[in-house]
Amino acid sequence: MSHDKQTLDQLKIHRPAYQPRGNSAGRLGLLLVILAVIGVAVWFFLRPKAVEVRTVTAQAVKMEGPRTLLNASGYVTARRQATVSSKATGRVLDVLVEEGMKVEEGQVLAHIDASNVEASLKLAQAQLESARSAFGETRANLELAEKALVRARKMAEVQGMSIADVDRAFADAAMLRARVVRQEADVAVAGEQVAIWKQQLDDTIIRAPFAGVVISKNAQQGEMISPMSSGGFTRTGICTLVDMASREVEVDVNESYINRVSPGQPVSVTLDSYPDWRIPSKVIAIIPTADRQKATVRVRVGFEALDPRILPDMGLKVAFQGAVENSAQPVRFISVPKSAVHRTESRDVVWLVRDDRIERRAVTVDSVLGDQVSLSAGLDGGERIVVEGPENLSEGTKVTEKKS
Repeated sequence: MSHDKQTLDQLKIHRPAYQPRGNSAGRLGLLLVILAVIGVAVWFFLRPKAVEVRTVTAQAVKMEGPRTLLNASGYVTARRQATVSSKATGRVLDVLVEEGMKVEEGQVLAHIDASNVEASLKLAQAQLESARSAFGETRANLELAEKALVRARKMAEVQGMSIADVDRAFADAAMLRARVVRQEADVAVAGEQVAIWKQQLDDTIIRAPFAGVVISKNAQQGEMISPMSSGGFTRTGICTLVDMASREVEVDVNESYINRVSPGQPVSVTLDSYPDWRIPSKVIAIIPTADRQKATVRVRVGFEALDPRILPDMGLKVAFQGAVENSAQPVRFISVPKSAVHRTESRDVVWLVRDDRIERRAVTVDSVLGDQVSLSAGLDGGERIVVEGPENLSEGTKVTEKKS
């Protein structure tokens, strides 16, 4: 029995007493270090990255004499321009003008077939002659009847003729007198008919309504022409005539800046075809209405002197100018690129870079000349201005500069 117990004791597994491998406070510190490293890594990869923008330095400039208050674009227009047509419908016999030809007021431009009108005129003239002949015959009979009435009255006084004969002579004279009045009216009506057909005959001759230059020829010999469009094969005009003395500029000005424009204001006009040619001009009138869709107001500008190089429908740039109040003391402005100025909430603003972060600054635009904008308030000069960058810039955004 004891032998079996000894054998069983030998089969037991003797485990060493458990001893902790380390301090629990040390494990906690290690865990905190690991969490801190993970947090720094997450912040490094998820932190907002700096936005790259291109900046320029705002420059202070001094301006003397006239300065540009506003720039706009427009076109050369002619106040007197007409498509010359006929008052009658007919076939074109000839066209006596070509593009570029100068014509005088009343000059014949074309003829319309007048054969039917001429026939009607001859008939009206014949009717007039017939009415005049009948009127002359009746008037002669009236003179004879009046003489007979006088004789009858004298004979009645001496009892040589009865009262009935006198009454008959009186009636004959009265009847002829009434016929003379009617036939005189017939002569007048026939004369008016002749005048109408003469006017219609004259309407077949198309004349220039004013002196000018032909800019387009719209009909050819043999075509039908009508004052109203009556089909795809009927012309409505012979040519288009422009009075070159009525050339001026028509420009649309944004209604937000119309307060910088006034009648008589000096203007410098530059044609797109001649960019180095400054044409002195002035404001003629501001049309007192605005375009609701485009939010613009139309302004008429007149040239100080006309030139053959100025042609209708030419594109141009207009610079509305204003004089500095005191030319002895030049006015100081801040010049920045046009791309640096943005319109937000009805205000002009620019984005500044200060301590590598974006700052919004409200400014006052004085004038725009080409790609440069002159600011009268908001900047002091020397500031770094954003001219190129993402559209979603906001105040406080961290940026990196790429200077121009």
